[in-house]
Amino acid sequence: VLYYVALEEKPLIYKYGGWPPHFGIVYEIDLFNALLAALVAWLMLPIILYSNWYSRYLDEASWYYTLLLGLETGILGCLYTGDAFNLFVMLEVLSISTYGLVAYHRNRAEAVEAAAKYALIGAVATTMYFVAVVLLYSGFSTVNMAYLALLSSRLETPSLKYLSLVAVSLALWTFTFKSAIFPNHFWLVDANPEAPTPISAALSGLVESVGIYAVARFLYTIFGERSVLIEYREVILIVLLTLGAISGVVCALMMMYQRDIKRLLAYSAISHTGIIYMGLSAGFLISEDVVKIAMTGTLVHIVSHCIAKVVLFMASGVFIETAGSRDLDEMSGIGKVYPLTSVAVIISFLSLAGLIPFVGFYSKLLIALGYISAGFVLVPVLVIVITALSIPGYMKVVSSVIFSVPRRTYGKPERSSWVEVMLLLMAISLIVLGVIFWYIMPAFEKTALSLIKGVDIYVQVAHEKIPGELWKWLPLK
Repeated sequence: VLYYVALEEKPLIYKYGGWPPHFGIVYEIDLFNALLAALVAWLMLPIILYSNWYSRYLDEASWYYTLLLGLETGILGCLYTGDAFNLFVMLEVLSISTYGLVAYHRNRAEAVEAAAKYALIGAVATTMYFVAVVLLYSGFSTVNMAYLALLSSRLETPSLKYLSLVAVSLALWTFTFKSAIFPNHFWLVDANPEAPTPISAALSGLVESVGIYAVARFLYTIFGERSVLIEYREVILIVLLTLGAISGVVCALMMMYQRDIKRLLAYSAISHTGIIYMGLSAGFLISEDVVKIAMTGTLVHIVSHCIAKVVLFMASGVFIETAGSRDLDEMSGIGKVYPLTSVAVIISFLSLAGLIPFVGFYSKLLIALGYISAGFVLVPVLVIVITALSIPGYMKVVSSVIFSVPRRTYGKPERSSWVEVMLLLMAISLIVLGVIFWYIMPAFEKTALSLIKGVDIYVQVAHEKIPGELWKWLPLK
């Protein structure tokens, strides 16, 4: 799909039941969501392969795979849909799957408690988004994203402006919850340690990306720089920038105090999501070139962070199942039993720390350069501070797991060698992407432009799918 969209240089539309946009549900795929969907599909493959090894520790594995496929379906549906109401439906598919997976070890009270917290607040969040969709439909008479973008740039009345503001506020609250950004980050910290390890990798690496995508789609496509919310958009983006900075700093600090390896990695995921939000919020800057630089860095950071976090969580699962504990003290020196996995862990941490030649360096560099070009020096300083505060947490894991003297003799689970090789190859991709970065950067720039300046073609392609005799039924021709 990504290749086709890049080749055609325009979005791809799939009409469910043959119904055209505005009258039925459509999937509209541009470079932005095609890139994220390709990333999800690529990372779900090793997660599923890893699950084959991990499933020996699970009861009723058939239910696990059913929920896992439901999780992937929900993620891809959220990314592909061009319909605001269908986004709600796919969020429910995603949420129900993750609730069940977090509570999979239902004999553990902590797992049930984490899933209950996640489900209760998640139900409130998705209900708030449903209310937002109802408000949008009452104001614009459509839930198709392309037509919402068209109408929001042509209709401007005080009542519609305030209705849109309330709807967007409710939607953004939902999306910040799904992406686990401050102050809606608490669920991920509890859910990640209790979920099966492959699901922890999916939660921090992939599920968070759905919320990030939805924020970008609403603020750059539906309610972009020419929309009815133009006077509020800058404030909204600055608020998201602030929340991202707070998430980055606070969660980087929290990493230092964790002894549970999965809890530490959960805080790391939230911290990096904060950096992504800082780059995503660059839309309030005046210069298009400046926004493009920061947005390119944001896309690269989404890719690099997802790969690194999936590697780290799956590596932690290998250590946990061998040591029988998530406590770093109980894993002392266990990395010596798994040399390839240890190398993969070190590579992933170095990429997250933003060192050359890893791809994580270039993502942070571009986000910083975007803001520096616009004269906003504080944001690059915060990126550096967040990175510096994260390093002690990374060092704690590496020191305890890899370089400490083993306190006891560890056994090595059967069939773990191929898992080690898979993790190492995934980690090496972080180096490869860094080495060839300047060759692939134009592709990321093109994707960034498709988001920040692609609303016209997004709407135009939807228009082309409307038969002439149905135009009279549109709220605005």
